[in-house]
Amino acid sequence: MSNSDASLANTTMRVGLVGTGYAAKLRAEALRQDPRSHLVAIAGHTPKQTATFAQEYQTQVINSWQQLVERDDIDLVVISTINRDHGKIAHAALTNGKHVIVEYPLSVDVKEAEELIALAKSKNKLLHVEHIELLGGWHQALKQHLAQLGELFYVRYSTVNPQHPAPRKWTYNHDFFGFPLIGALSRLHRLTDLFGEVFTVNCHQRYWETETDYYQSCLCVAQLCFTSGLLAQVIYGKGESLWQSERKFEINGEKGGLILDGDTGMLVQAEETTLIDLGTRRGLFAKDTNMVLDHLFHGTPLYVTPEQSLYTLKVADAAQKAAETGLTIFLTKES
Repeated sequence: MSNSDASLANTTMRVGLVGTGYAAKLRAEALRQDPRSHLVAIAGHTPKQTATFAQEYQTQVINSWQQLVERDDIDLVVISTINRDHGKIAHAALTNGKHVIVEYPLSVDVKEAEELIALAKSKNKLLHVEHIELLGGWHQALKQHLAQLGELFYVRYSTVNPQHPAPRKWTYNHDFFGFPLIGALSRLHRLTDLFGEVFTVNCHQRYWETETDYYQSCLCVAQLCFTSGLLAQVIYGKGESLWQSERKFEINGEKGGLILDGDTGMLVQAEETTLIDLGTRRGLFAKDTNMVLDHLFHGTPLYVTPEQSLYTLKVADAAQKAAETGLTIFLTKES
């Protein structure tokens, strides 16, 4: 919990869910599997899709998220909808005395995110920002083998997803998704979790589009210099103008390198190259949900704090400023 370790006296967490997409379905399934939780109601964007979702998970349809967060029979609100609305839904839920789970980013605006963290503390309510990338096999493999690499000096992290044709969905909408490295905040959060504070940020960003609101492709390349001296390059791209899929993480150190390429991991050292187990990406939303319930009922610590997510959001915001101005952005303690 952002500021309270008090466990709950009741035995069932009554949940309201905002959203009907991929993440929302995984949340609903996790809640259905855990006897400590009961999915009371759902609010979605499309009435037909929301009704189908509600029927599958045997829950009640609410006409709007505004009505959902005001209900007295809901203890926890799970926000799994478009990025643009995360902040205002979280604010309304906290104001109405609800605990909150929100998929990253907490907000597309740094100031709003700061205000939400302060609000959660003042209300003595949980504000949990999901960052399941920290729970997956990739991240655990990285943490396990970092010490074998010696002093680190260069990292390259690339996630490129060609789509032909590009879907006309909210993840390709400027307003709904946000700046690419804010909307896809996990790309930077993996780095800040592993390597600490960032000193400077540079970034270049390009869209290909034939209409005002939706784009067909985007490519975003950021360069982060950490206070340790480590240089990291982050590449995020999707859509029709890209031709080769890539999900690759490379770490270079003075005593070896670590290469994660899709489902293959290698530890490269002077004397040998060793294959490493990357585990699985399955079941991470369920793991996150169960950890939140453990925290609420028993006070067990969570794997990430909203303050850590906020710091990464500040790095992403600096990347957006760098892309817009062409300048190097310096992050300070006060940033």
